[in-house]
Formats: sequence, structure tokens, C-alpha cells
Amino acid sequence: MNKAIFSFLIISLFLLISCSNNTKTADDEIELGITIYRYDDSFISFMRRNIETMLNGKAKFIMNDSENDQVKQNDQVDAAIQRNVNALAINLVDPASASFMINKIRPAGIPVIFFNKEPSKEDMLSYDKAWYVGTLSEESGNMQGDIVVKAWKENTSWDKNGDGKIQYVLLKGEAGHPDAEARTERIKAVLTDNGIEIEQLDEQTANWDILQAQTAADSWIEKYGNDIEFIFSNNDAMALGALKSIQKEGYNIGDNNKFIPIVGVDAIPEIIEEIKKGTVVGTVLQSPKDQAQAIVDMLLNAAKGQDVLAGTEYKLDDVKAVRVPYRAITLENINEAAEAYK
Repeated sequence: MNKAIFSFLIISLFLLISCSNNTKTADDEIELGITIYRYDDSFISFMRRNIETMLNGKAKFIMNDSENDQVKQNDQVDAAIQRNVNALAINLVDPASASFMINKIRPAGIPVIFFNKEPSKEDMLSYDKAWYVGTLSEESGNMQGDIVVKAWKENTSWDKNGDGKIQYVLLKGEAGHPDAEARTERIKAVLTDNGIEIEQLDEQTANWDILQAQTAADSWIEKYGNDIEFIFSNNDAMALGALKSIQKEGYNIGDNNKFIPIVGVDAIPEIIEEIKKGTVVGTVLQSPKDQAQAIVDMLLNAAKGQDVLAGTEYKLDDVKAVRVPYRAITLENINEAAEAYK
């Protein structure tokens, strides 16, 4: 055999072996990039820990805290692209940045699972390797409304001025956030549709944050005092902030007559304990465990180049989203919520 041909064959064999070694199909060769909008979000922290637990032993992954900073998240995604990860999972800081993110990711052909903060339909359909895991935002507002309707009708003493209306204040999660907008709109619509008159005393954005909510509620108590007949909160962290505020003024403590009903969303363990005590009326469960499982299943499938729904019973809707259903939680079914946070 001539030396030139022999050398060519050796080089070809070496390249073939190298390419084979770089093909990441086995579980222990999968590399994932995961970025979380902020670790200190009460609900997201449970989802994050579930994702970590479910991925352990199944793939290598780097998870980053974006600290509610979109620029920082952009850099984290750039770093994951440079590492040539097999798939990305992104909990966006700003849903409006999805288009920018997709334009970064598309040239590399990396599949991406967005979760919790939903990109627009146009953004989702602009990339064939983008999917979403979350909920139907309006569902939680509808369920909150149902909780309030039932509780209001059963507790006529809550109508403190006897005018037949609910004088309420509302804690909004984040301006422009799909969940915040839908929950805010739907709770009001459900009450009105059920013949309950409502009067808004105030509405403030508290960015899903317990301390911002407490500050807002402090100002409300000072301004409106006992005129507040209900506190509607887009999530449980803000509901806890409101509770801490009104308890400083003697409300929702023990058996005294000073009580302002509160309703939230997420069914985090702290709120479940308050429901048991009777200091909070109800919440709406969006299971961090079930959502984390959907994220992990789809992420691993995408990383392996398989159908993203392979081996699952999930279904995609018209924007390539898997929707995990909500459940209304009150004292009557409190144990259902505890299971989701184990």
C-alpha cells in the first residue's frame, strides 16, 4: 500500500473515532444549560430544586441565577451556546426578550424549553426547536374568583359596611407579565359574572415580592383601614407580605373580630400553614413538581434529538406549549397541596 493512501486511511479513521466520541447520545454525555430568572422567588425556588433532583444522574447541567437581570441572563445563554450544550431551559427574566434569545440560539440549532414566563405566540412559532412548559394563566384567576365567590357568600359578616359590594385591594405580580395580567382580569370577571359587585380601593404592582407587597399593604392599612374587605394577590409570596402587614395592626390574629380575607396563587407551604390557621382563605396550586417533571422530560428528549414528547402523555397546544393544570386549594382539600411540595 502506498504511504499516501495509508496516511489518508489512518487520518480518516482518527477523525471517525473523534466524531463518534463527540456525539452526545448517552445520558452521561448530555450537557444542559438552565437559567432561572431569580433564585429567591418563593415558587420558582421549589421548581428549581425539583429540576435539580430530577436531572441528577441523568445529565450534566449548569444552572444559573439571573438575579432578575436580563443582561446577566443573556450572558449566561451566550456561555451555554459557547459550551455547545445539547439543550437549554430558560425561565426568562423578561418575556419580551424571547425573540432576542431565539435569535441567539437558532444559529446553533440548540433546542430550548422556555418555562414559567411565556414568550409570545409569534416568538414560539419562529423557531421549530422551541417549546414552553407552564399553565393557562386565566385558569388561576378563574379559580381564585371561584374561591372568593364561595367564601363571600358563606361569610356575610365580611361585608363590613353592608353595601353588598366587595371593597378590595389587589397585589399585582408584574406589569405586562401574562400570569399577572390574566389573574388580575379574570378574578374580577368571575366575581362580576357571579353577580357580586366589586369596588377597587387600590391596585399596586409588587413584582411577586413579599417585601414590596408588605410595603403596599402598610400604606393601604394606613389609608383604608377596616374599609378593606378583601385582599386579592397574584401570588402567595405577596399574599404573605400582605398578611404580615395587617397582622401588625391586629388583623387575622386569634379569634378577634378584625379580619381581612386574603386569597393567593401557588399553594406554597407557608400559605398552606396559614390556611390551616384560618388567616388566609385559599390559594391556587400550580404544582412545581409537575411542571419540573414536564420540563425535565422534554429537555432530555430534546437533548437526545428525540421527539420532545417521547415517552410522555403530555400534549402540545397551538403554541407548542405543555399546560400543567391548576387546582383550587382551601381548607377542605388542603392535603392535595402538601403533596406537590414534597
